[in-house]
Amino acid sequence: MQNLAAQNLKTKVKVPLLNLENVVTHYGSINILKDVNLDVFPGEVVSLLGGNASGKTTTMKTILGLVKPTSGSIHFDGHRIDSLSTGEIIAMGLAPVPEARRLFPTMTVRENLLMGAYVHRHEKNNRTQEEFHKVLELFPPIRDRLEQVGGTLSGGEQQMVALGRALMARPKMILMDEPSMGLAPALVEKVYEIIREIAERGTTMFIVEQNANMALSVANRGYVLQNGEIVINDTAKNILQSERIRKAYLGEA
Repeated sequence: MQNLAAQNLKTKVKVPLLNLENVVTHYGSINILKDVNLDVFPGEVVSLLGGNASGKTTTMKTILGLVKPTSGSIHFDGHRIDSLSTGEIIAMGLAPVPEARRLFPTMTVRENLLMGAYVHRHEKNNRTQEEFHKVLELFPPIRDRLEQVGGTLSGGEQQMVALGRALMARPKMILMDEPSMGLAPALVEKVYEIIREIAERGTTMFIVEQNANMALSVANRGYVLQNGEIVINDTAKNILQSERIRKAYLGEA
């Protein structure tokens, strides 16, 4: 898989935008990910599901270069990225929405959003302002809070700002880590309504989530991770409808 884009031209086979092939990751001597294989194709929403300590967040960190794989390969948009820095990976078009939002707490909402456009700082056109207005149209609740510091927002508002910050980067793919974490059920519903709208606009999304029902409600496909291994790879519909899968792998009664 030296050049996925070149292979695509030769074979006309649909090539994944994101591909993990036999990825193994360790923390010291502890083996966390064990031969993980997964694909996300352009325009898809894919969910990675699993319980606590299943390896979901480590998968996200490995994709983003925060943790280096012991072996295996990761390709994004036809290029191998597992040896790149996090900054280089983000600049290629992977926009993260981290667990617990991770806004800059002392910066205003406006400043947090504009930080998302940092990767385009050398452009001479006016697309940053265009994207800024699109984000405000998508997230009306934060329009009146642009001068409020991020650390004083509610959890739901912070998630909106974090999503808006990712969109400001004009990404090829958004990676979301546990978007429902710490939110009241009503806010989880609202956040996933927004995720659904973003997906319907054609943005490719990879969602790491413990809330299987919500994640699968917006996804095309799902992977289930257990003890660092992919144990299920199926359509979101099939996973939602399978009582056996939900009981055995997602801990649902």
